[in-house]
Formats: sequence, C-alpha cells, structure tokens
Amino acid sequence: MAGVREGQGQLVFGLDIGTRSIIGTVGYLNGDKFHVLAQRGKEHETRAMLDGQIHDIGKVGQTITQVKEQLEEDLSRKLTEVCIAAAGRVLRTVTTHAEASFDEDHEVTEEDVYSLSTMGVEQAYEEFQKTNDTDMKFYCVGYTPMRYYMNGYQIGNLEGHKVKHMAVDLIATFLPDDVVDGLYKAVELAGLHVANLTLEPIAAIQVAIPEKFRMLNMALVDVGAGTSDISITKDGTITAYGMIPVAGDSLTDIIVQHCLVDFDTAEQIKRKAGVQESVDYLDIMGLPQVIAAKEVESLLADHVQEMAKMVAACIRELNGEKSVSAVFVVGGGGMVPGYTEFLAKELDIVKERVAIRGQEVMQNIEFENEQPRRDSMMVTPIGICLSYYEQSNNFIFVEFNGKRVKLYDNGRLSVADAAVQSDFPNEELFPRRGTPLTFTVNGKSRMTRGIQGEAAVITLNGENADIYAQVHNGDHIQVTSSTVGEAAVLELGRLPELSERLHVYVNGAKIDLPKTAAVNGRMENEFYLIQEGDDIQIRNSYTVREIAEFMDVPLGGRILVNETPARPETRVYENFTLSWDVTAEITYADLEEETEEEAGKRRAAKEAAAAREIREAAQRSLAFAQSLLGGAQGEGRTEAGENPESAAETSFGENVETEFGIGFSEIGRVKGAETEAGNSGQGMKNISVIVNGYPVTLSGKEQYVFVDVFSFIDFDLNNPAGRDIVTNLNGRKAEYLESIQNGDVIEIYWEARGTGQ
Repeated sequence: MAGVREGQGQLVFGLDIGTRSIIGTVGYLNGDKFHVLAQRGKEHETRAMLDGQIHDIGKVGQTITQVKEQLEEDLSRKLTEVCIAAAGRVLRTVTTHAEASFDEDHEVTEEDVYSLSTMGVEQAYEEFQKTNDTDMKFYCVGYTPMRYYMNGYQIGNLEGHKVKHMAVDLIATFLPDDVVDGLYKAVELAGLHVANLTLEPIAAIQVAIPEKFRMLNMALVDVGAGTSDISITKDGTITAYGMIPVAGDSLTDIIVQHCLVDFDTAEQIKRKAGVQESVDYLDIMGLPQVIAAKEVESLLADHVQEMAKMVAACIRELNGEKSVSAVFVVGGGGMVPGYTEFLAKELDIVKERVAIRGQEVMQNIEFENEQPRRDSMMVTPIGICLSYYEQSNNFIFVEFNGKRVKLYDNGRLSVADAAVQSDFPNEELFPRRGTPLTFTVNGKSRMTRGIQGEAAVITLNGENADIYAQVHNGDHIQVTSSTVGEAAVLELGRLPELSERLHVYVNGAKIDLPKTAAVNGRMENEFYLIQEGDDIQIRNSYTVREIAEFMDVPLGGRILVNETPARPETRVYENFTLSWDVTAEITYADLEEETEEEAGKRRAAKEAAAAREIREAAQRSLAFAQSLLGGAQGEGRTEAGENPESAAETSFGENVETEFGIGFSEIGRVKGAETEAGNSGQGMKNISVIVNGYPVTLSGKEQYVFVDVFSFIDFDLNNPAGRDIVTNLNGRKAEYLESIQNGDVIEIYWEARGTGQ
C-alpha cells in the first residue's frame, strides 16, 4: 500500500455515497496533477438508498465507517474530514437574468459584481418558490455565472470597466433540507466532519470535461444506480444541470422479475452478462439456472433504449431544444451493452461521439495505490476530491436577528447571503426612496424620484458592518431595516422647460417673456407644487393683451403682429414682431369685416377683461394706472439717502420714448412731471370716501381713481368668495379707472354664486 510521504501536500478524502455502493478516495494535488494514494469501496448490504436518496441513515453510516476504517488502515493515519456530493435526483436549478443601472458611468468593483450576482440568486429563489409545489424547505447551495453583459454587450469580466448598465446570466442550484441533513448525519455517524459539499454532476465534470474542452457544446451523463445526472457545457462554462430518476437499478429490477432472484443476485447477473457469454445463478427456489448474455441484452434492450430516449430528451431541453456535438458517459450504469449506441441514435449524432470515459479522461491523475481502478466508476469520486480545491463548500449556522439560519458555505458568504436565506426583504437592506411623483408635460410622462432614505444598520458580532461583510459559523448578525425617504416634491418653476424664455420684438425692442404653464387647465405660478397625476401644458405663446399686462403698459389700438393687423387676443410666438399705438383706440377697422359672432365674443371678452383687471389688480401691483398716474408720488417717497435721479432712470417715463416711440412718450412726460411734483411734496391731497358703510381716507396722491381704493381696504382678491366682484360708485356701476372725489359712496363686495344675469 502507498504510504503518506513528507511534503506531499494536504490530503483530501472524497466519498461518493451512491445508491448501490460507497467509494472512498484519498489523495493530494501537486501542481496540475492529482495523486491518488488510496481507494476503497463497499456495496450496501441492503437497499439503504434508493434513487440517490438515503432511506436508512444508520445503515449508510455503518457502510461509511467501514470504508473509512479500510482507508485509515491503508494510510496509517486517521481521517476526520471528508468531501461529499449530493445526488441530482433532488437538485433544482433556475436560470435567471439580473440587471443593474447607474445614473452615470460607474467603475465596476468586486462588490458591484457580487451585488449583481446576489440579486440574480434572489430572483432565482423567488422564481423557484413560485414553481415549488412541495412542502420541502430548499436551500440555495451555490450559483454559476454564465455570462456577463456591459452596456448590452457580452463580456468576460465586468470588474474595472466603466458602465452605465450591467447584467448577468446565472444558474442557481437548490437542494431540500432533508437531503443535506441526511448526508450530514450519515457522515457524522462515521465520526467525520463535512469539509466540502458539492453536486454530483459538478464533481463528475471536474474530471470528465476539463476547462479547455468546455468551449464545445458537450454533455456529460453520469449514469449511476438510481439517477442519471446531466451537465451541459458551452462557450467555456457549464450552462445547465439536469437529472432523470432512471438508471442502473431500473435494469436490475427487470432481471429480478424475469429470473425470480433477489436484487443482489440480479445485480450480479447484469454485471457478469457484460463480460461473460452466460451466467449461472440460483433462483429463489434454490434451483440452479443458466441465462445467456445475449438473452440478458435482449431482455433489457427496450428499457435501455427508453432510458437513452429520456436522457436525450433531457439533454435537448437543457441545450435549447438542440442536440449536442458529443456526449461523455461515466458511471457504472452507462456500461450496459447498447446504451451509448441508443443514446447516439436518439441525439442524431454519430455513435463514435457518444463514448464511455474512464482512464481516457484521467491524464492528470497519478495512481500511487496498488491495483488502482481507472474506469468510469472512479470519475465522480476523484471529481469530489478535486472540487475541494475549486471551492470549499459546507453548511454553516449563523444567528440572524435572533433566528438560527443554515447557509451553504461557498467560501465567500456575506451578510447579504444570510439575509436572503432568512427571508429578510432585500429592499430593506438598501436605502429606500420615497414615493415618486409622476405627471405629464406636454402629453409626455415624467417622473421625479423621492428622496433616498437611510441604509440598514448592520452589526456583526456587535461590530458595525455592511452587507458585504463575510460571515462564518456561529456569527451573530443583527440588521435594522433601512428607512424610506421623503416623497418627491417639485415646484413648477423647476421644470427645465420653464427656465427658457420667449423672445419677441415690441415696437422694435427685444422683450424676454418667461414661459408659463397651465396645470390641469389652470394657470399656476412658479411656486406651485406639482401633484401626482398633474397634466402640465407649457405655453409657448402670449396674447397681445398678456404682453401689455406683463410690460405694465396700456394696450392701445392699431395692433400689428408681424406687420399684419391683429386683435388683443391674437397669439404671439417666438421671434414675432408686435406693435401698437398706446394713444389710439382699439379698433377692428384694419381687419377683415367682423362677423356678428366675433363681435359678440369681443364684447364679452371686453366685459370679462374689465372684471378680470379688478380681480387681478392686487397681484399686478394694483394695475398699471398707479404706475402711470400715481407712480410719481410713489417714486417721490424714496428713503433718505436714495438718489432720485437713479430711481427715475429705472422708471417707465425716462426710457419709454426710445423704447416704444412717440405714442408712449407723451405719457412718459406726464409721468415725469408728476414725479417732480411728488419729489417736491406739492400737489398731494387726502380724500375721504365711504366704503361699504365705513369711512376710508386715501392719501399720497393728487388724483384718485376707483382702483386706488383696493390699496386702503382689506379685500382678499386671491380667494374668491363669489362668482364676480360688484363695484358701485354712488349707486351705479363704476369703471375701474374712473376718478373718485371726496365724499363718494363706494360699494365693493363678492356677488353670491348662482346670482346675476
């Protein structure tokens, strides 16, 4: 027997716990070669396992103990840790696609890639839960990234690249809790601790299909006693795993019924028929019998073909409903006569491309034990040992928010993995934004995100940590959920469209007009807070009347827009030219003949405009009349130290002649004269009027018009209390620019809704 030598490296004990037998292998890795020091195997004395599932933990534990003791005797040393593999009968896989985006170019870090994979695993788990029709608790035992994407293009490694969008395709694998616990308990009965747990199809592919061959679209079929495990490779990676619960034992059961023997005898007949022309046996009556190998082959042919058909169908399903280029077959069940030929036929490939692989794929395996086995039965046991070097997988237990959680240890477990396994909501790990605000601008949907909240507070064994902190067996994790930020708030004036200006030319001067917006059909100012579902229309024009109001000047007659006669309601757009004569009366003489309908609309608009001027007087600094007639006195009331000439330079009167022509200059001179009077303090007088039954004194001007009263009474124009404002002077309806005198009787009140003509 081979002994343990100094400097040979760490020994690895791999145990293939199969349906019919348990095979143990001990060896070590040196460079790129694995050295096998000892091999031992033993068949179960009873059917303690069926279809890869442990049914009798005690009996399986006894068989493991016997294999372990034989290996310890061969090596002259104790074995305490072991690597094992779970059968594919209960393996569930989910292929998923996960994506992540950034607001601007972002350099991808290792944590970003890990976060992306974690997102994919969580998606896979959610998808799996939707289709899980059993009461069993499943655990994610690992995942395999297949492809990464950078800004929509496939890439080998994301880390270090600058991206705005990244994605991954991955396979996540799941096993039920009772399968894992059964394997652990059986191993523990033999006095062993699990150092690594892998999956049988992953273990087999470690040996059967080296990485250099994984660019090819191939399949590996591990035909055991209870299950046929299948792996697919393509483009340098494992792209799918699968299983069918039919393998060698199903053939043995046919021989049991045909020859009337027990299961062990039938198994011997099946094996010997592959190497002998005939097989002698005793039936259950104790009578000697002989069966020809040809008869056994004929007896099993239909079932072998059916088994190959099921495997071929599974391969096509895993490979996108296409056949593969070649198939490697390992395991004892695949050595039955005719199996590879039937499989080649079902896959529609030449029979030479479906082959049993044993010694042919063990070029990097050195056997240092006596009489070593190099057949296909040894591929999976050696692969279990090699999986230890690929990743150290094991189950560990941690406490998450006071709850005991079992995790499949892939060597890079983090707080995030523990959170996923304990069903902690993923969104409560990360800062959560407040409610977004959605609305439309000119018919197009728009959204403003809410404020981002605070991240989850995480402690690991009492110390501050984050979701990427690695966890180990026995760790205590405490997570306080992240918070939700404030809901989105946006003022109307912050819309980018309203930062633009509308440029028009009035009497030759360029005027910049702010763009305005209607919300749900109502004009709103820039401080309006946009509400959920608001319909916002950005106005890209003004009427002639609105331009006059904005400039705070009278609207006269002879209106021209782009040198064409126009009305006060004519719309003026970007770069339009506009002119009117402030001294002329508004007339339609220069326009086409006005229809009766147009005349009625004009009269109604004129009446409505007069009423509107009063309602909006306070919002427009109590109308332009104060600017023309009373502004001089206002300008005269400058504070001590203010330069009156400087104030006059910014007034309307000083620049109006050069800006608007002769029609406006006369008003400018009148205003200038009033300013001089105001500055000298001469000509000002006070008058007393009766407003709604109470005396009111008006002061600071030489002359007063009706609209001046609003400056001296408490009348809220911003909150209408009726359908319209009633304005009476000495018992009759007043004009808002009509002069008022000392002792006049004035009525101002809201007309009740539903009344009036």
